[in-house]
Amino acid sequence: MAEIAKLKSSDGDFRAQLDVLLAWEGVADDGVISTVQSILTDVRERGDVAVVEYTNRFDRCDAESMAGLEIPAERMASAHAGLDQAQRDALQIAANRIRRYAENQRLDSWDFDEADGTVLGQAVHPLDRVGLYVPGGKAAYPSSVLMNALPARVAGVGELVMVVPTPDGEVNELVLAAAHVAGVDCMFTIGGAQAIAALAYGTETVPAVDKIVGPGNIYVAAAKRLVFGQVGIDMIAGPSEILVVCDGETDPDWIAMDLFSQAEHDEDAQAILLCPDAGFIAAVEASIDRLLPDMERVDIIKEALQSRGALIEVKDLDEAIELANHIAPEHLELSIAEPEKAAARIRHAGAIFMGRYTAEALGDYCAGPNHVLPTSRTARFSSPLGVYDFQKRTSIINCSAAGASELGKTASILARGEGLTAHARSAEYRIRKDS
Repeated sequence: MAEIAKLKSSDGDFRAQLDVLLAWEGVADDGVISTVQSILTDVRERGDVAVVEYTNRFDRCDAESMAGLEIPAERMASAHAGLDQAQRDALQIAANRIRRYAENQRLDSWDFDEADGTVLGQAVHPLDRVGLYVPGGKAAYPSSVLMNALPARVAGVGELVMVVPTPDGEVNELVLAAAHVAGVDCMFTIGGAQAIAALAYGTETVPAVDKIVGPGNIYVAAAKRLVFGQVGIDMIAGPSEILVVCDGETDPDWIAMDLFSQAEHDEDAQAILLCPDAGFIAAVEASIDRLLPDMERVDIIKEALQSRGALIEVKDLDEAIELANHIAPEHLELSIAEPEKAAARIRHAGAIFMGRYTAEALGDYCAGPNHVLPTSRTARFSSPLGVYDFQKRTSIINCSAAGASELGKTASILARGEGLTAHARSAEYRIRKDS
């Protein structure tokens, strides 16, 4: 039996209780930061040798060099060929849907002409090389391979370098096959802070990348934060989250399993239900107790529900929507009668799953939208991973003689107001004498 917290929004200290529940400071620990910083420095200074040493130590491998940690393209292809037909079909269906969705996100260059002949615009270019971090500790994630690699491919990224930890040297064939389907160029079986360092700084074997994307544990998150600036990153990802808003009319077993679907990721994952029906909340709790013992990852789910989960009774669905915007969840299920109306009022969520039949798990694998989403309330200012994360924009300014003359007058006044005389004179040189 999982002792999950039961809260009521009518309680006087409810907001304080909720904020404590939502708090996540997993990458702020000084010990973690210190450890990660030393690994980053070591890899930067010693390259391949340091990466091999850390991989052997942390992942219990026995590699003698980076050659033993590199997966050639032929190995990815053979993994794909070795799958049964159902698995190959599932990977391809998911890949097709993810690619089709991503193609709608592609940004294009644009420009416009002003009356005096000046041209202003924006040039859009793909990144040259991207590093994909795919988790490989407590579970294998071929879905993350597709979600990270395919938008990059759609964006036109020149080279995809993938890293994935393989504790005890156990390689997941489905992960390799997914890399083949997604068009990954090279792969290394390394993980943790040492993998982030290798991607950020480059080693004798691992090429330095322009951006690192993909979720990982707190050491990976801390490493990404510390190398930001040397390279770009997608986001600092925390534990997985699901918030379910239900009106009490969905099968309680469905809701319990939806909560399990994220709680089973790891012990720090968060699963919360908001519902105005106290009787339904009791029914969901009963479903949790009945279904939990049969789950393969029962211990992880139980710990996650007990430490960060909650069943919350709210006044009505309007209050549930208000709270959902405050929580800004990674995944939001609207398991209600009119989800479209409610969704129109949601401002902060990584992804919204609308209606009783739209399980969050569909989004994790094959619906199409990306499953790399902002966590820990960062949906207030962040977006899902997408094609736009693999494109950069350059401003274009092409002044005509007339345009330079007129703009120069304005620039001169502002520059002299800032005390930047060279700026002013540079603009003034181009002002027509007769204007």
